[in-house]
Amino acid sequence: MVMIQYLSILVEVIIAILGLLIVFKKKKKYGWGIFATFLIYVFYDSSKLMDWNISSLLLSILFFIASISALYSVWRIYKEKKK
Repeated sequence: MVMIQYLSILVEVIIAILGLLIVFKKKKKYGWGIFATFLIYVFYDSSKLMDWNISSLLLSILFFIASISALYSVWRIYKEKKK
C-alpha cells in the first residue's frame, strides 16, 4: 500500500515537471498552474505519508490553492484558440 503512495507522488512530480516544460518549451502560461497544482500535491501527499507535523489548516489552504490553480489551467486550456 505504501509503495502505491510513493508511486503516486512520483507521478505527481513528473506532472509538475511537465507543467514546467509546457511553460518553457511550449510557451503556455497555463503550465504554471499545472506545475503549482502538482507541486502542492507532492508536498501535501508527502506530508501525510511521512507524518510531518504540519497544521491541518495550512494543508487545507494549500489544497484549496491547488484546486484554484488546476481550475485556472483547465480554463486556459479550454479557452485556447486552435491555430
